[in-house]
Amino acid sequence: MAERAPLHIVILAAGQGTRMRSALPKVLQPLAGQPMLAHVLDGARALSPAAIHVVVGHGAEAVQAAFADQQVTWVEQAEQLGTGHAVAQAMPGIPDGAQVLVLYGDVPLVTPDTLQRLLKAAAGGCAVLSVRAADPTGYGRILRGQGDGRVAGIVEHKDASDSERAISEINTGLLAADAQRLRAWLGALGNDNAQGEYYLTDIVAMAAADGEPAAAVVAGSESEVAGVNNRAQLAVAEREVQRRQAAALLASGVTLADPARIDVRGQVVAGRDVFIDINAVLEGTVTLGDNVHIGPGCHLKDVQLGDGTQVHAHCVLEDAVVGADCSIGPFARLRPGTRLKGSNRIGNFVETKKAVLDEGAKAGHLAYLGDATVGKRVNISAGVITCNYDGANKHPTVIGDDAFVGTDSQLVAPVTLGDRAYIAAGSTITKDAPGDALTICRARGQKSLPGWKQPTKDSE
Repeated sequence: MAERAPLHIVILAAGQGTRMRSALPKVLQPLAGQPMLAHVLDGARALSPAAIHVVVGHGAEAVQAAFADQQVTWVEQAEQLGTGHAVAQAMPGIPDGAQVLVLYGDVPLVTPDTLQRLLKAAAGGCAVLSVRAADPTGYGRILRGQGDGRVAGIVEHKDASDSERAISEINTGLLAADAQRLRAWLGALGNDNAQGEYYLTDIVAMAAADGEPAAAVVAGSESEVAGVNNRAQLAVAEREVQRRQAAALLASGVTLADPARIDVRGQVVAGRDVFIDINAVLEGTVTLGDNVHIGPGCHLKDVQLGDGTQVHAHCVLEDAVVGADCSIGPFARLRPGTRLKGSNRIGNFVETKKAVLDEGAKAGHLAYLGDATVGKRVNISAGVITCNYDGANKHPTVIGDDAFVGTDSQLVAPVTLGDRAYIAAGSTITKDAPGDALTICRARGQKSLPGWKQPTKDSE
C-alpha cells in the first residue's frame, strides 16, 4: 500500500465581512460560544494534518491574537486579490509531495467525514466538493462529463445557458489537490474577469484541459457547506450547530425536555440518566454526573456536578465544583471558586463566591457567602452575609462544623466561628466567636417614640 502523502490544510480567512456590519473580523464572529474560525480549525485537526496554514488579511492581528496558542502557520494576504491568490500565498510553505485541502474560515459546518471523502477522491489529482441545492440561483454549476461523471467544468450562473441553469449541483469552493499540480495551476491563473481577481475555481477547467478532470464529491446537505456572510446566515448556522449538539447529547443518553431549546457553547460530558430542562445554556466544559437534573432557564459555565445533584430553575453557576446529592436554587448563583463537598443545599436567592462548603452545610435562602470556608452540617439562615470586602482587600470567614448562624446576621471578616457556635439572629459579629457557645451582638434598649411623624417629600 502506497504511503499517504502528508496533508497540508489551507484555510482562507482574509475576508473583511462587510455584510456583518461589525468591527470584529468575520471569522471571529461567535458561533456556539467560539469564534467561527475555531469550528473550521477543529474540523481540520480531526484529519491529523502535517500542517495547517491560515491565510489572514483584514483584522489579521486580532485573528492571530485570538488563536495565539494554536499550532498553525499564519500567512498574510496583504492584498485581497481573490481565492486563487490567497491559496498561492500559502504554497511556499507546502512541499510538492503533499496533498492540499482548501477550506474557508466562513464555512464552519463541514464534517470531518465529508472532508475525508473529498481527500480520498482527490488522491493523486484534484477533487471539488459540491452540493445539490434546492435553489441554485447565483451559484456556479458543476458540469460533469458524460462518460466518467468527473468535472468537465464549472459555469457561473450569469454565464450559464438555460439547460445549465437547470443543474442543481453547485460548487462550494472547497477542494483538494496534489500540491505540485495545484502549484502549477495557480501559477497559470489569470484575472481577466469583472472583479479583476484570481479565482481558485478556474483551476478546475485547467485540470480538465490537462486531461486530469477533477472528481466531484457531493456533500450530504446544504447546511453543511453553507457560507456565513451576514447576521442572518450566522443565526442559521447557530441553529444548525445547536441541532447537532442536541442530537449528540440525546445519542449519549441525556434526556432533553425540548432539543430545540438548549444551547451548548462548549463541551458537555454527561453520565447516565441526566435530564436537562428547556432554555438551559451550557458553556465551556460542563461535566454532569449520573442522575443530574438541570431545571429550566439555568446557565452553567465550566461546572462539575456530582451524581444526583439537582439544579432548580433559573440558576447561574460558573467555575463551580459541586459534589453529589446537592440541591441548588431556584434562583441561586454560584460564582467562581465555589466548592460544595456534597449533600449541600443552596437555596433561592443565595450567592456564593470563593466559598467552600463541607458536607451537609446549607444556606436556604437570601444569603451571601464570599471568601468563606464553611464546615460540616452548618446552617446559614436567611439574610446572613459575610462582609468580606473592606473597600480595598478581601478577607476570609471560617465557620466550624455544626455551627448555626441566625437570621439577618453579618459576619465581618476576617472572623472565625468555632465548632457548634450559635450566632443569635440579628447579630453583627466582628470578633471570633467560640465554639459550643451562644454569641449575640445587638443594639440594646428598644424604644418607641410617641408623636413621631413620618417624613414627607419636599414640595416641588
